[in-house]
Amino acid sequence: MQPLLLLMAFLLSPKAEAGEIIGCHEAEPYSRPYMAYVRYTSSKNKYCGGFLVHEDFVLTAAHCLGRALKMATTRLTLQSVDHGYITIPVLCLQLEDKATLNDAVRIIGLPGRRDKIKPGMVCSVAGWGRLGVNTPGPAKLHEVELEIQRDEECTSRFIYYNKEFQICVGDPTKIQSSFKGDSGGPFVCGQKAQGIVSFGKNTGKPPRVYTRIKYFVPWIKRTMKRFNLQRPH
Repeated sequence: MQPLLLLMAFLLSPKAEAGEIIGCHEAEPYSRPYMAYVRYTSSKNKYCGGFLVHEDFVLTAAHCLGRALKMATTRLTLQSVDHGYITIPVLCLQLEDKATLNDAVRIIGLPGRRDKIKPGMVCSVAGWGRLGVNTPGPAKLHEVELEIQRDEECTSRFIYYNKEFQICVGDPTKIQSSFKGDSGGPFVCGQKAQGIVSFGKNTGKPPRVYTRIKYFVPWIKRTMKRFNLQRPH
């Protein structure tokens, strides 16, 4: 078996909770064709978000792994029976077959070296995570717009926060946040995934910490190239 492809979120707090969306609304059909629903097993069945960054690679969070992984790509995964979904077997988050790109399945771009995001910018997160601390996750994809905060908002709350590799996201005065179930999903600014849902307080209260993708792009590209070279022909 190949080594696990760690196209995943880094610097996760081992004691932090991760992932749901609070204060959100249902996403429009086909609006996020890069979204992936990642189901895995450990002590019990769990799931995370993820996103298609290449025809045969999905990026997700580091803790979204287990003895078994099953990925269904596109935001239609649990949208509704009418919209259906596409299921693709995975090999440690490297798809066994390349996804067929169309209106329902698309790659999202990664940030370039000169791309900048700053406090005050409003970007978006989507996922199938819980809608509240005690509210189960929905059957349909939900999304929310969240504002990037000053690093000080997170350094004062999280001893694990590193401003070089992480982004502080979510206005602490609003009831809008990512939380359980959305870990691994993309933080989208414009047309690019700038961050990955990572961790925060177990109450779901913002701000929360996202991995800053920009500094890992060279490593992501090298890793995809290496695994493609190892793929049987």
